[in-house]
Amino acid sequence: MSDIKSSDYKVFSRFVENLAKKLTKFYYLKLNKKFVTSNKIKGKGYDPVTTADKAFEKFIRKEINSKFPKHQIIGEEFGHQKSKSDFTWVIDPIDGTRSFVIGNPTWSNLISLNYKGNPIVGLANFPVLKKYYFNSSNKSSFVVENNKKRKIKVNNKVKFSNMKMSVAFHGGISLDQQKKIPKILKLMQFPCVDALSYSHFAEGKLDVVIQCSNKIWDIHPLIPIIEAAGGIVSTWSNKSAVKAGNIICSANKNIHNQLIKILKPVC
Repeated sequence: MSDIKSSDYKVFSRFVENLAKKLTKFYYLKLNKKFVTSNKIKGKGYDPVTTADKAFEKFIRKEINSKFPKHQIIGEEFGHQKSKSDFTWVIDPIDGTRSFVIGNPTWSNLISLNYKGNPIVGLANFPVLKKYYFNSSNKSSFVVENNKKRKIKVNNKVKFSNMKMSVAFHGGISLDQQKKIPKILKLMQFPCVDALSYSHFAEGKLDVVIQCSNKIWDIHPLIPIIEAAGGIVSTWSNKSAVKAGNIICSANKNIHNQLIKILKPVC
């Protein structure tokens, strides 16, 4: 990532900050009303998508194309807009669609900018909570709440004995597999609410977040925010989180390494 200049970071981070504000305004002007829900995998489970998901993604794509017309875009709902650019935007228009459907305010708009496949700038915008998280470099992450910007850091001095852990399996591992990791079951004492848990981790409110079955648009926007806040993020088998899948983020190497060992029976 050494060939990304600080001036480039400034351009991109300003763009995502402005986009967060526009997305929240767009929600209250256009989408805070009745919507239609459909199931993307009829007969095979439940994976909801709403008319709001699609409207958000169209809006985000329009904003990106207006500012960075040569960049590639990958979105959950409308696929891959290809080009020869090394820059690719990855979009989850509504992360936590189930929460959105039932009126839970924890859903978000997730957007990352990737350079040569690696996420370098991330945005997690929570319209109903009226706050957003983003990074302005590979060493600085922020939360903006009530129009106040605050730099955030993970709680990297925490010990295994008193860490706060949030876990969600999302149906990604069976009950028999869960029985192979009893220590994790015992330690999962805090609720997990999709991207909000990763965001809370980045500001030191949680010390570990473990999730199953993340797609690239679920995790790519959080990777640069987490890493710039000093956190460690990988797959359960300690591979790059850019691959997505089963994800763990920890506040320090000691905790991360211990939990990777505990998770080994289900990797």
